[in-house]
Amino acid sequence: TPSAVQKIKQLLKDKPEHVGMKVGVHTRGCNGLSYTLEYAKSKGDSDEEVVQDGIRIFIEKKAQLTLLGTEMDYVEDKLSSEFVFSNPNVKGTCGCGESFNI
Repeated sequence: TPSAVQKIKQLLKDKPEHVGMKVGVHTRGCNGLSYTLEYAKSKGDSDEEVVQDGIRIFIEKKAQLTLLGTEMDYVEDKLSSEFVFSNPNVKGTCGCGESFNI
């Protein structure tokens, strides 16, 4: 979303050695999978690259099918700010929202 693009641009502005962000999934939590987001200095050999409005997002190979069709947003309110993933493939989530299953 435009909000996520702006936040990533802001985060990368102070990190010139990083060229984008890497998104992945790891086994974690009570429901199986959890999203990961980290700075990337380069594109991995098997990463899928998505470029939107001048930012580069790399998707780890093992996460590509899991994240197919997913929208990443950045949401802020009075108490929190976070990246939120809207994934049409999710079949269930845990009560705290930290993990999901496909």
